[in-house]
Amino acid sequence: MALALVVLNACDRTENPNETINLKIYQNWQLQPGDKIAGFPVVSGLGDVSIELNGKSVYAPYDGQAQKDQRNCLIFSSPSVPAYLFRLCGISNPRLGSSNQGDSLGSGDVLHFATLRKQPDGTWAIVEPSKPMIERILTKS
Repeated sequence: MALALVVLNACDRTENPNETINLKIYQNWQLQPGDKIAGFPVVSGLGDVSIELNGKSVYAPYDGQAQKDQRNCLIFSSPSVPAYLFRLCGISNPRLGSSNQGDSLGSGDVLHFATLRKQPDGTWAIVEPSKPMIERILTKS
């Protein structure tokens, strides 16, 4: 199966956490979180890890900032790991703006999590998340 890769521009970050962040993803797959098929929403995509939260919270893994993306997922960034972004889909009542490590970012029934790494051309590629990173997001530190 051939996979078309589209090289796009850099991530448009904004200083206002209430504004939507526009991520430019290196990989271009047909189905993305937020799309609809026969009226049903797609809630995760290739590269996402789905974890049953059963209403529990997720937490800021570092001091950083949370914004929503164009598909209503939470995007967490931190100066502690500037080459990475963390996408959290399925979060209810997300906390936007600045967070300290261990602050609740919201809760949900199922978390769809992806790690994105900045590429030399300024786009973001979905990469395999590490277990320790997921543990930081699932446990208050």
